[in-house]
Amino acid sequence: MIVTVIIAVAAAMLSAAAVLTLFRLARGPSTLDRVVAGDVVIAILICGLALEAALNRHVTTLPVILVLALLGFAGSLSVARFAADRDQAISWRDPDGGNEGRGWEDQR
Repeated sequence: MIVTVIIAVAAAMLSAAAVLTLFRLARGPSTLDRVVAGDVVIAILICGLALEAALNRHVTTLPVILVLALLGFAGSLSVARFAADRDQAISWRDPDGGNEGRGWEDQR
C-alpha cells in the first residue's frame, strides 16, 4: 500500500517536472537553455522508465534506459564542445579592437 502511494507521488512529481521542462524547452531564451531542458527531459524519461520498472518488477526496460543515458551524454558533450568552440571564436575576433589576436586566457 505505501509503495503504491510513494510511486504515485513520484509519478506526479515527474509529471510536474516534465511539464515545466517542456515549457522551458519551448520558450528558452537561448540555445543552451533549450539543450539543458532537453537533457532534463531525457533524465525525466529515464526516471519514469525506472519507476515503471520498479512498479512492475521487471528489467526489460534496462536497455532503453541505457540508450537514453548514452544519448543524453552524447548530446550534452557535443553541444558543450560546439559552445566552447563558438566562445573561443568570439574571443579571437574582438569587436572593440582592443584585444586583437589574444585568446580568452590572456584577457584578465
